[in-house]
Amino acid sequence: MADTHSPQSTLFSSIARLAPHVRPILPRLLLGLASALAASIVALAIPQVYRVLVNSALHQGGETASVWTAAAVVLGLGVLEAAFVALRRQFVIVPATTVETTMRTSFYRHLQSLAVAFHDRWGSGQLLSRAMSDLNFMRRWMAFGAIMLVVTSLTVAIGVVLMFSMSVQLGLIFLAAAVPIVLFGFRFRRTYGRASRKSQDQAGDLATAVEESVHGIRVLKAFGRGREALDAFAEQASELRETEIHKAKSLAVFSLVVTLLPELALGSGLVVGILLVSQGQLSVGALVAFFATAAVVAGPVEAMGPLMAMTLAAKTAIDRHYEVMDALNTIADPQQPVRLDRVRGELAFHGVRFRYPDAAEGSKDTLAGIDLLLRAGETMALVGVTGCGKSTLLQLVPRLYEATGGAVTLDGVDLRRLRVHELRTHVAVAFEDTTLFSSSVRDNVLLGAAEHPGMTPDEVLAQALDVAQAEFALTLPDGVDTLIGEEGLSLSGGQRQRIALARAIAARPAVLVLDDPLSALDVNTEERVERRLREVLRETTTLIVAHRPSTVAMADRVALLQDGRIAAVGTHTELLAHNSHYRYVLASLNEEPRDLDSELHGELDDDAREVRA
Repeated sequence: MADTHSPQSTLFSSIARLAPHVRPILPRLLLGLASALAASIVALAIPQVYRVLVNSALHQGGETASVWTAAAVVLGLGVLEAAFVALRRQFVIVPATTVETTMRTSFYRHLQSLAVAFHDRWGSGQLLSRAMSDLNFMRRWMAFGAIMLVVTSLTVAIGVVLMFSMSVQLGLIFLAAAVPIVLFGFRFRRTYGRASRKSQDQAGDLATAVEESVHGIRVLKAFGRGREALDAFAEQASELRETEIHKAKSLAVFSLVVTLLPELALGSGLVVGILLVSQGQLSVGALVAFFATAAVVAGPVEAMGPLMAMTLAAKTAIDRHYEVMDALNTIADPQQPVRLDRVRGELAFHGVRFRYPDAAEGSKDTLAGIDLLLRAGETMALVGVTGCGKSTLLQLVPRLYEATGGAVTLDGVDLRRLRVHELRTHVAVAFEDTTLFSSSVRDNVLLGAAEHPGMTPDEVLAQALDVAQAEFALTLPDGVDTLIGEEGLSLSGGQRQRIALARAIAARPAVLVLDDPLSALDVNTEERVERRLREVLRETTTLIVAHRPSTVAMADRVALLQDGRIAAVGTHTELLAHNSHYRYVLASLNEEPRDLDSELHGELDDDAREVRA
């Protein structure tokens, strides 16, 4: 997991980062603020009606009509307050949700643009919580928390002014209770802010644990490690629970203070108010209006705690959001890109060096100077002992990682001079560890498929499935429109590999990079796939990491990777005859596995070929 803690920022500096997103909807937010403030002012006006009523009508000989008039005025003010509250919601909800959607889309776009090295460092649950819960926090704060915090503060200020206008003595008593609340508020902001950050980070870690357990459920069940996973999850959940309890206790203490002190002030004020009335220094109507105003102000005062907590949670959400948005894309388009009109497919490595960003200081480079040339249209196998950097070298071709030294060229052009999107239309990749999406077979195979003159998408799909020996897809319940489930786990390992290979084939790339994508296939199926690849992709340059002698034997040439360098290049026969390390590597390669998937589904494949015929 990445270090998710950012440098300490102030509340206002964090909130200020939302300015570009808020600016387009600012008029609507201000109208919502005005409506909410109007509702509070109307609420504060009601006690003034009480004062007039008590002083003018509720005494010996007072007119009954004044009571009905006052009641009608209070009713009208109440309806007006409700209308202003409804207007506030109408003004802010739509623009706030629009901002949330825009920010979420931008977040996802930025995640896609970031280099693989970034995703290596970050847990998926952390990114998921930032994309969902944190943005939801921010939207609720923009639509409600920020507006009500301002309105609440203004309501309290206006209410205190009104109370002073009725009685300076009672106003001072009420104001005295505000001083310790303010002092305690500063302490609350620090403690609750830290707890809020810790809670949201722990929630992200918990989401990562759930995701990993769901994706690895077969491993947990196969090894009988469900109890251990549950215990680890329960421990993380307990830590989050303790943090949430700490947050709740902090908020409870703050709410106790902001509720108790004003109530104590009102109790004291009642005694003083009665004495002032008995001495003729205060009218009964003014006393009633004072306490009615205090009752209106009490609500906003009590709401200060939850609103401050909401604001601090929103600050944490903003900080967490921009930790990702501030991450620089280390693999970007050049300022003056070169465009390749026609790609032949000559791929060359010139003194290429690479080390992972998180490699220990003083450790050797994974790739220590690779010099290799793949002629256009040839198939080259890359072999070497486990951990020598074969897969790493392949990932430099589509620039999933950036070479830290030297250059990789396509038709003589440095890959860094091409737009990333253009490069990846010329290069297709199939990995041993296949990744499929929760969609249909058709959508997975045609993902990123280029348009082929004279061929419909269905024809491209059929050809790709045929080349990858994946005709089993035609016999699925809904054929190629069958939903294959999350990560394709409803399919066998060999089936997933063939669908992933079909996806790479459908792209019709100039360069095809294969990281042992046929490891789950038997040698006969692999031979059929290789033969059909040569027929359909005759002009495609193919670089394939090989872990089986059969794969090596079918390549035009073989490159031997040793100690971070290319130790030898030649045909399989030449290297076998003249290179002892190559013979050692070949002897250590896996024996030909039985593809149980192919055996189990062999009859289905035969049926599918009959369907196609």
